[in-house]
Amino acid sequence: MSQTPPTNWPKKEVNTRDLTGRFLFLGTGTSVGVPVVGCSCEVCLSTNPKNKRLRCSVIFGLPEGNLLIDTPPDLRTQLLNNGIGVVHAVAFTHSHADHLFGLDEVRLFQFYLGHAVPIFCEPNVDAKIRKVYDYAFSTEAQTHIGSRPALDMHEIGLEPFEVLGATVTPIRLQHGPRFEVLGFRVGNVAYCTDTNQIPEESLAKLEGLDVLVLDALRPDPHPTHYSLEEAVEVAQKLGAKKTYFTHIADRMEHERTNAWLPEGMELAYDGLEIPLT
Repeated sequence: MSQTPPTNWPKKEVNTRDLTGRFLFLGTGTSVGVPVVGCSCEVCLSTNPKNKRLRCSVIFGLPEGNLLIDTPPDLRTQLLNNGIGVVHAVAFTHSHADHLFGLDEVRLFQFYLGHAVPIFCEPNVDAKIRKVYDYAFSTEAQTHIGSRPALDMHEIGLEPFEVLGATVTPIRLQHGPRFEVLGFRVGNVAYCTDTNQIPEESLAKLEGLDVLVLDALRPDPHPTHYSLEEAVEVAQKLGAKKTYFTHIADRMEHERTNAWLPEGMELAYDGLEIPLT
């Protein structure tokens, strides 16, 4: 379902950082972020900016614009922190609150683009968006242009799709035993957050990577996320040239954890930018 802006939609000038050919971590934290509200642990009280982690999201800088992966509640702050003035399309890994509940922040981009923001997601995510953001799809009169996000919904599955001049390959992941999510691969970079199992049929899509981004929540096991040791084992099996871990809780201090990790593996951090190969 698309929403066509009126012909008199005022288009604004865009002031944004050029991310073409780059991959940017907007947020690398767990669902409650780091520091955690009310927590006085070493990591939450740390002054090292790499220990401050907003909720998970990344941007692929594609030939024709910025593809945002997920819209966390911290999205406005993330975009301002990184000088990102426009998002040209959004793809969703899944519908959990820490990956979805910043969607209203894309409302501004329809003015820069001059059309509704393309949204790529699985049917169950589409259904959740239509439920949580029902006002975006309402036929009732709005008080003014831009009072709701204009969303151009595109259903995806496990087949590659084209967006912004690039091919994006969805990757099936398990987020616990009964919940499926997507990872995404563009070129030789793959983003696989919120998972504790990569199905056998997905492994071929993760061969030959320059960069793997993989969930690693904390040192000890968790029912729906890889622990750090589990993530290291998976990364070694997949054999990417470089692995960055994300969706990190306050149990892992950045510098100390990196010192322990094998060569070619690091914790990601908010604002980290790497080449998109």
